Amino acid sequence: MNFPRTPSLERRIVNMNRRHFLKGLGACIALPAFASLVPARLMAATAAAQLATTATGAPLRTAFVFFPNGAIPSHWWPTGGQTDFTLANTLAPLEGLRKHVQVLGGLEHANANPGADGAGDHARGNSVFLTGVRINKSASDIRAGISIDQAIAQKVGHLTRFSSLELSCDANRKSADCDSGYSCAYQYNISWQSPTTPMTPENNPRLVFERLFGAGEHGMRTANAQRRMLERRSVLDSVLADARFMQRRLDLSDREKLDQYLTGVREIEARIQKAEQFGPNIDPGQLTPSGIPASHAEYVELMYDMMLIAFKTDSTRVATFVLGHDGDNRSFSEIGITEGHHDLSHHQNNAERIDKVAQIDRWYVEQFSKFLGRMEQTIDVDGHSLLYNSRILYGSGNADGNRHTHENLPVILAGGGGGHLTGGRFVHHGSKPLSNLFLSLADQAGATGLERFGDSTARLADV
Repeated sequence: MNFPRTPSLERRIVNMNRRHFLKGLGACIALPAFASLVPARLMAATAAAQLATTATGAPLRTAFVFFPNGAIPSHWWPTGGQTDFTLANTLAPLEGLRKHVQVLGGLEHANANPGADGAGDHARGNSVFLTGVRINKSASDIRAGISIDQAIAQKVGHLTRFSSLELSCDANRKSADCDSGYSCAYQYNISWQSPTTPMTPENNPRLVFERLFGAGEHGMRTANAQRRMLERRSVLDSVLADARFMQRRLDLSDREKLDQYLTGVREIEARIQKAEQFGPNIDPGQLTPSGIPASHAEYVELMYDMMLIAFKTDSTRVATFVLGHDGDNRSFSEIGITEGHHDLSHHQNNAERIDKVAQIDRWYVEQFSKFLGRMEQTIDVDGHSLLYNSRILYGSGNADGNRHTHENLPVILAGGGGGHLTGGRFVHHGSKPLSNLFLSLADQAGATGLERFGDSTARLADV
């Protein structure tokens, strides 16, 4: 059925209760209750509104930024005491932001070590980074664990248009076997919704922007987003109506197949309901990115900007960003390095190769520092900076890329956490699971109730 699309009718359809809308079309399908059906104005009055917020009521953002192939330890670790430390060459670009930064030593991922599984440290470096679990070595039988970003998103994701945002600067992805018998799903993903479901990151900044704000030019995006939402709703209702008609004519085995299919359809429906709940996003006064830039430096900066604007508009409070998968062999013409990063990381103590890897490590930190600077300059709703109201973990799943070690991982925690975090420190935690830090970050974000996470042994107290 085609409806004449007047603005008033579109507003009524967008705001219409889900079950009434289906009943009006004659497609009476019983659906489970979704928390996202609660109007935003009522949700704000519930205890859930305290989740993922700071003491001032501003949103508390959490991001995890992953860089590949570890770092040269001698160029990474600061010297000196906890507060009077001197940043080494790789981290020197953070000097102007040191009051917002904690350098965390002594954190490890024992489940990324080879054990009986043998080779495959790059696949483990990626997939263990935010899960802390031992992954199953297979190219087809994928089993990892829920990642900490998704554990937090499950608790607070209903408060925003998007539960989480996954970004990557891996322009090309492979499938099947990627690293010594490990599935490529392990190689390219750090975010996992469940042990068998990775959250595939988006690598095209244009698609990220359009997902957040809608397609078209500034001034047209709101109407375009509303139109697309109505079209998706129409298609979905048609699918559900057809399924109801078919269900009565199928035998038991086929009904089970249909139920499995409808599970996926209902996940789409839940996302549409959430879009209806929040309505179109803010239309930012900037151009839509044209796509992936030719310059890798511009590419990285643009993807950082996508994360910043998603946080600024409170489109999400949880994000991950893969700068490059572990094992990435990209060259860096921006700084005159033509050899591949992964090849150089196996430097075998060659001084020239070590220096080149250190230059790459520093280049990544320079891009991170620029992002933190823009976060610091962005004023949040409570008058503090966006950086003050964020926790951004920057790190790698490998420590020493030459030896593929996973102890004393190179990890930085930036931001003020809305007052939860104390910056300007170099803290060595001895030898503790990185998962201990994740438990503490989950508590701060309101994702309480986690007794353990990954291979955690306790909460990391001094953050």
